[in-house]
Amino acid sequence: MKQVKVLFVCLGNICRSPTAHGIFEKMVRDAGLQEQILIDSAGTGDWHIGRPPDRRASAAALGRGHDLSNLRARQVCPEDFRDFDYLLAMDQQNLWDLQALALPDFKGHLGLFLDFGNSGLKEVPDPYYGGEDHFEQVLDLVEDASSGLLAHLREQLD
Repeated sequence: MKQVKVLFVCLGNICRSPTAHGIFEKMVRDAGLQEQILIDSAGTGDWHIGRPPDRRASAAALGRGHDLSNLRARQVCPEDFRDFDYLLAMDQQNLWDLQALALPDFKGHLGLFLDFGNSGLKEVPDPYYGGEDHFEQVLDLVEDASSGLLAHLREQLD
């Protein structure tokens, strides 16, 4: 059975990337593809390693039926470029940071997550210093891009 591994990446792995992780994981499970599509998330920074997602991100996600409580922050490591087929950054700065860390023989997809969506935006804005509406915007963007990513990966798996 063919498998695809996806890693969502933001700065601290407590807001945007765990939101994408939780939402996409539920979509994959609902599609019955959890054995074929494996998901994780990480941050380029190390400030929050081992911590759960931001309480505001968790509350907003739970309001839409996405439970993030089992996720814990971790930092991107060199092995991620061997283990994952898709490393998807939430913004351009994190993409640049990933490109600087990438192993020379990495053959996977390294890009922006919102490239799979229809919002017209390129970056998922960091809601950390914003209000509840910022977390809702992140959910809207992540749900849209997750649908596009799932459609793309279904094509890859066929």
